[in-house]
Amino acid sequence: MFGLGAQELLLILLVILLLFGAKKIPEIARGLGKGMSEFKRAMRETQDELTKAEPPAEQKKAGAEEKTPGSVGKESSNT
Repeated sequence: MFGLGAQELLLILLVILLLFGAKKIPEIARGLGKGMSEFKRAMRETQDELTKAEPPAEQKKAGAEEKTPGSVGKESSNT
């Protein structure tokens, strides 16, 4: 995990405990959890919107591909 050993992680946790205090750490963790869940929800909504927007574009592309072979055949027979 990022090249950190047990001693380094323990030292980091101790520094965090000294800086913020035992009462603030749960509040900070709660805020981080809410922020992460909000971020995940926003990403999910964005992905849903993109997937809803993609099928019509794919249908148009498929329709254009279907027309292209027919028009190519007509053009080649005219020349």
